[in-house]
Formats: sequence, structure tokens, C-alpha cells
Amino acid sequence: MTCPRCGAPATANFCASCGGSLSAHTCQACGHTPAAGARFCNLCGARLAGEVARAPVPNSGAVGAVREGALGWWIAGATLVALILLVAWPVIRQDEPDSGSRPGAAVSGATGGGPPDLSSMTPREAADRLFNRVMGAVEAGDEATVQGFLPMALGAFERARPLDAHGLADYSMLYRAAGDFAAALAVAQEGLAEQSDHLLLLAAAAEAADGLGDMATARPYWQRFLELYDAQSALGLEEYAAHEFVLERSREHARESVGG
Repeated sequence: MTCPRCGAPATANFCASCGGSLSAHTCQACGHTPAAGARFCNLCGARLAGEVARAPVPNSGAVGAVREGALGWWIAGATLVALILLVAWPVIRQDEPDSGSRPGAAVSGATGGGPPDLSSMTPREAADRLFNRVMGAVEAGDEATVQGFLPMALGAFERARPLDAHGLADYSMLYRAAGDFAAALAVAQEGLAEQSDHLLLLAAAAEAADGLGDMATARPYWQRFLELYDAQSALGLEEYAAHEFVLERSREHARESVGG
């Protein structure tokens, strides 16, 4: 199979070169089914449900500027800096090619090399590997890699369901990286319905609500995050250990949001 968008050899559901869909999707607006790889319906012009809008990342020389992109979601100034910090949460887990397990340690710059080989992985392993690739690219300011792999990563997490709390927190973060704060909040709330005390999910929900400008929703999540922080940290969960530094920064953000 070749990708109908870029012509590169491709397998599975998404192109490893450009991130384009390899499956035909029926338009939910009019019922027409355009050719595989189409991002919009050629009959009515609606965006196809299987296509995720690409999202730009800021570079180090344009932190204070609004970057126009597929979703136009990067915001300016200090708010943007805070978003980048939390989008880099958990500052990238290990991306070793021969590791079949979920990485437990945070490292920087896991963006090199070719596309990850997903064919021999379980759905969750593929989702974790694509998460590492996207977050590594976000941290490095590699816009092309983020745009290429973010749709694949979102699709991989959806196929890996049911997800545990850690997986839903990562899934929510990917939606924040795509600028879809409403979806990010919905995914975090889905996890909190099962594990209402999980710190990563509470932080994910609060950050998503902050991104929507909904402080009335964000503040209770931040308050609960602070109330549970010590007791939850004492549980010694693997994901808490992996995200220890970022959880500390989230606690600082929480204190600022609720006033001490």
C-alpha cells in the first residue's frame, strides 16, 4: 500500500511518513465516503471524523507570539510557557526500540531515528511509543514530527482502550498538545469517574479546564489535587515516581490557582 497523501509505502491505519489516514471514512455530515487519505469530504466539505487536525508547536524564538495552525491553539506569553511545561509532562519516558514494557523513567530528546515499528507491538505498546515520539518532539520544538505523529498517537490510544489511569492521563495530554482542550477534559473526567483521587488525572482535568478558560471548573480540581497530594504521593505508584518533578510543578501551579 502507498499513502494516498504523500505516496510513501505504508501499512496499518496511518502513514508513518505524513500521518495521513489510510482508511476511507464516511462523512458524518452527508454520508458520502471519499477516497482513503481524504481529510475533508469532497461532496460537502466537512472534516472527516477519522482525521485529527494537525497542531503546530512553538519554537524557542517565538514563545511570545501566537502561532497560526490547523487549530490555531497556541496562546501567547506566560500562559504559553506554562502550557509547554505541562505538555512536556512527563518530560518524555524512555523510547528504547527493544523495550516492550511501559517506560518508567523520564528522559529528554527521544525524537531521533526513523518511525517506530508498530507492527509487532500490542495496541498499548504502540500508543506508548507514539506518545513518547510526540512528546519528545514537543520538548524539542520539532513541529514536523508533532504534526506527523500526533494523529497516529491519538488514534493509537483510542484503539488501546480500555485504558488505565496513566493511559488516560497521557491521552488527555495528547489532546492538550492538539489544542483540543474540551476532549482533553472529557478524557481526564472519564478517568476520574473510576479513580477520583489520581493526581495525574486531577492535574490533567485542571489543565484542560484552564486551557478552556473555565476557572470555575479548574479550581475544584486543583483544590482536590492539593488536598490529596501527600496521601497519594505516599502510595509510591510507578507513574507518580516517573512524574515526580512535574507533579511538584503542578502543585505549585495548583497553589497559585487556588490562592495558597
